[in-house]
Order: sequence, then structure tokens, then C-alpha cells
Amino acid sequence: MKACENCSSNRVHIGENHKKISSFQQIWGVALVYVPILSIPFVFFSAYVTYLHLKLMGAKNIKKYSDFLPDRKSHRYSMKNQITMEPGYKLSPTQTKLYWLFNCTWYCPSSVALFEWHTYLVKLVENWWCPFTHGTKEAYKNASIDKSFWHIFPEEVKKMEQDDIDNPMWNDENDSESVDASSKDK
Repeated sequence: MKACENCSSNRVHIGENHKKISSFQQIWGVALVYVPILSIPFVFFSAYVTYLHLKLMGAKNIKKYSDFLPDRKSHRYSMKNQITMEPGYKLSPTQTKLYWLFNCTWYCPSSVALFEWHTYLVKLVENWWCPFTHGTKEAYKNASIDKSFWHIFPEEVKKMEQDDIDNPMWNDENDSESVDASSKDK
């Protein structure tokens, strides 16, 4: 496998420390990974409210939650060939196939997809209502839009900085000529 570029300086160090922690700490750590399940209904609610907001504002072509879920065929293991681990402590769930199938086939991909979808929707809202560049705005590229709220009003475009006027993250290249023309009236 090819080494990840720029990964080593950004990596979280967990694997080198895990075997050094006590069984008690491991048990509590495993239990805590499931506490966020309690937040899932609230995150779904928040995501769908954000989705509805965007639809009411006229948005089309918004990615759905299902677009963030991995294809079931991409999962390597099934009940037939699921690998398990030797238990690290008595009654460890890691020795059962069902535990790993629940985690790796449902919980992890569904949770990651939910939070990625919600993040995507919030970025869309940010790009729509606030098309002003800041230090982390580049990370919003996966939520590009055709025009921002500000860009649909030529009189407002005149007030903006040139970088905000020309940013392709919230301006479709096909529409950039109209934006450029209105900005030249400054």
C-alpha cells in the first residue's frame, strides 16, 4: 500500500498505546463508543430539518443520506466469513461474529454516513447564506453551489471583495460572466 501523504504529522496515536491500558479502561472505552447511539435520532432530526430548509430555499440536486452510505457489496465480510478476535477479557464481545457484523456493517458506516451527510448539508447552508472566504472555507468544496444568496442580487455583489465574487465554490463557472459584469460596475 502507498503511504498516505502528509498523514504522519496528522495521525492520532492510539494503536501504540492501546495494549498498555488496563482491561478496565478498555471495557469502559468500548462501552462509551455506543453512547452516541443516543444522539442519532437528534442528528437525523437536525439533518432533515437542514435538508428541508435547503429544499424550501429552492435547492435542487442535494445529496441524500443514502449517497453517503457505502454499497453493501463493498463490505468484505458476511456472517459466513466474518473474522473475530481472541477476547482481551472475560465476556468480551469481540469473539462473536454478530458483534463485528453489527459494528462494521451497520453502526460504523451508518453513523459516519449520517455525520458526513449532516456536515455536507451544513456546508451547503454556509455556502448559500455566507459566501465570504475565511481560513477553513476550502474544506467546504464538497458542498459547492451554483450561486449564493448574495450573488443573486447584483446590487449586493458590488459590495463584495473580488475573491468572494469569483469563488467557484458558490459560483457556477457558466454564470461567472454575469457575476463579473455586475462586479465591474463598482
